Formats: sequence, structure tokens, C-alpha cells
Amino acid sequence: MLTNQDLQSLKNRFGIIGNDAALNYALGVALQVANTDLTVLIQGESGVGKEVFSKIIHQYSSRKHESFIAINCGAIPEGTIDSELFGHEKGSFTSAVGDRKGYFETVNSGTIFLDEIGEMPLGTQARLLRVLESGEYIKVGSSKVLKTNVRVVAATNKDLKELAAVGKFREDLFYRLSTVPIRVPALRERKNDISLLFRKFAADFADKYRTDTVHLDEAAQQLLTTYSWPGNIRELKNMAEQISVLSQSKKLTSAELQFYIPEDNQQKLPAIIPSEGGDGNSNFSSERDLLYKLFFDMKKDVTDVKKMFFEIMKSPGGAKAYQGEQNFQQENREPQPSYLPSNGGSMSDREMQSSESGQPIIISQGDQNTSSAQEVEDVLDLAENEKTLIIKALKKHRGRRRNAAAELGISERTLYRKIKEYDVDI
Repeated sequence: MLTNQDLQSLKNRFGIIGNDAALNYALGVALQVANTDLTVLIQGESGVGKEVFSKIIHQYSSRKHESFIAINCGAIPEGTIDSELFGHEKGSFTSAVGDRKGYFETVNSGTIFLDEIGEMPLGTQARLLRVLESGEYIKVGSSKVLKTNVRVVAATNKDLKELAAVGKFREDLFYRLSTVPIRVPALRERKNDISLLFRKFAADFADKYRTDTVHLDEAAQQLLTTYSWPGNIRELKNMAEQISVLSQSKKLTSAELQFYIPEDNQQKLPAIIPSEGGDGNSNFSSERDLLYKLFFDMKKDVTDVKKMFFEIMKSPGGAKAYQGEQNFQQENREPQPSYLPSNGGSMSDREMQSSESGQPIIISQGDQNTSSAQEVEDVLDLAENEKTLIIKALKKHRGRRRNAAAELGISERTLYRKIKEYDVDI
């Protein structure tokens, strides 16, 4: 059973700063598995310190007095990685002027750390799988089977299971490597540790460059925690060094720190600023809420326009104005159905109810006494008629928007927005 004292001793030995729960759990797993020969897969983003975990596993194992080597699989060319890992015989390829021992031979009984194993070629993956299963390998250009007793610790910043699904990584090797997976948390997940790490790096660089240690005020520390840190601890360390060298002030404010923080590459959601005098509780926490508000506002606008339209239609003056629009359309030879009585009078109660219910009616112009109505297909262009009514109201009141808005039954602000929307020029 690991104690807090064991974890603290481990952190002091390897210079690990922080007390995040996910970090402590990963360190605990590394300590528990260290004294076994199980294969370990360390998962985490670039810059979180995966190599430190491989050294912890080696130093706390029975192989601690044997060799340890770290190999970046992505940095070795595909044509030479087999030779680097397993060795080759003289003359096996053009530049093979002599025999060469591979890492699995030179580090026998020790530990090999294979970093960025997701970059390893498929052919090399097959050779590695054989080493993990039987401890056997063959040098390039040889037919002799050799044995090795090497512990493999692998690391990756990619999802190997996804790579296996698309054929870029062997599925059998993935399950063989991930006997004991260890996930190292990203720096943005360790918000309480960010300020501690910065102070440690700032103190180290102050000793290195013989300058005063840089400190951050409370607002600047808050700014550090809100940044996403895509480069993780490596990026934080580089920033601390840059500030230690370039900063003229040794007590940085958030405004001064902002100069050193690059623009965050993560998506930023739009923020709604509360109105003056508001308590800020109306702010929305997500883009979905913003869209909902937009839809509700649009629905309210449409409802207001419908209400305005029917109120105008109820008045004799509004009906005449609408009849004038119908005459204008007929003069321009645009066939439009008539929605009003042919005698220009006001609509009956039944006709008004039909209009308000959303079902358009057509009145026969040949018979003045008829009261029958026939339902037809809705072809009313609400936006065009709304624009026409706004123009007529503005003309009637000689451009005075307040009076025009009062007659239309809408606010002056809504009228101004509609004028801008329809590009009305009065």
C-alpha cells in the first residue's frame, strides 16, 4: 500500500511538482508496476513528461543497475529502424560495412523506452511483437535467432486503438503493450499545479541566469490557469525561461503576462455581455443557449409583425392601404389573389377570424352581396407587405419614425431595425 510519504519521496527524487489527484494516481501505478516485468504503455499528450515515468519504472525495478535507453521511434528513418533496434549483419544492405549490435542486444537485461511508438512502421511492429511474446529476434540479413531479456516501456501521444482500427497499428501489438496502461494528465487538467510549476521554473532560471526571481500577482496567476497549454509542461517551462530573461519587471501583472501568452488555439465560444444594470445572470454558458435565444427572438419578432399586420387590417385605413397595394400589384401585371372585399369596405367578423387563423380567404368581386369564402393556397409574402406598410406609414407621417411606429403598433427601435433590414429609404 503506497503512502503519501512514498509519493512525496518519489516526487523529490525526480523533481516532480504538483499534487493533482490524477497525477498522484499515475505515479502510484508506476510505483506498483515497477518491480514487475510487465510491459507498460504510458499515454499522454506531448510535453507532459512521459519519459520521466519510464525512468521511475526503471529506477524502482530490479533492473535499476542495468542499462536504460530511450528511443524516439518517430525520429529514426523507416529504412534503418530495424537495424537500430535489432542490429544487422555485414553486407545485409549497401551501407552495412560491418556487423552491428542493436539496442535489444546492447541493453539486454535492462529497460528500453520506446517513445512515440505510434510512429513505428508496421514491419518493425511485427518484429517487436515477437520480442514481447517470446524474447526472440533476428538481425537484419541474418537467419540466426537470438534471445533477449529486455523490459519494454512504450509511450504515445496518439490513440493506438484508433490507429489499429484504420490499419496503421497492429491490434495484437496494442493489446500486448497495454498490459498496464498509465495515463499522464495534461497540464490544463492540473490547474492547481500550474502556479507551483511556474514558481519552480522561475526560481531555477533565476539561479541559472543570476537574476531576481520573477513573481506573478493574483490576476496573472489566474491568467495562467485559463490558458489551455497545448504544449503542456514543456511550453510552461519555455515561457518561464523567456519571462526570466526578457521581463524588465520582476512582479508581473496580468497585462504584462498577456504579452508572453500566445493566442489560444482552442475554439472560443461567443460571450453575451449583460445589459447595463443587469446582474449578469442572463449570460449563456454555451453556443447552444445562444442559438436558442436567437430563435426565440426571431419568433417574437414574427409574432409582433403578425400582430401589427392584423391590427392594421382591422382598421379601415389599414384595409385601404392594403387594397392600394393590391391595385399596385395588378397594375404591374403580377397576378395576386385579393384578400379584401372588392368594395373597399371593412372585413366581416367571419372574414377577420379566418384571416387571423392563418387561413387566407378570397372574396368574389362580381357579387357585392356574397358572403361566401373559399380557402386558397397561402401565397402571402409577409416580408414584402410589411415593408410596404412601413413605407406608407413613414410617408403618412412625413418620415417621423416615432409617430409611424405608434400607428404600426411597434416600438421605435423595432421600426428602426426593420428600416435597416428592408433598406427603406424615405
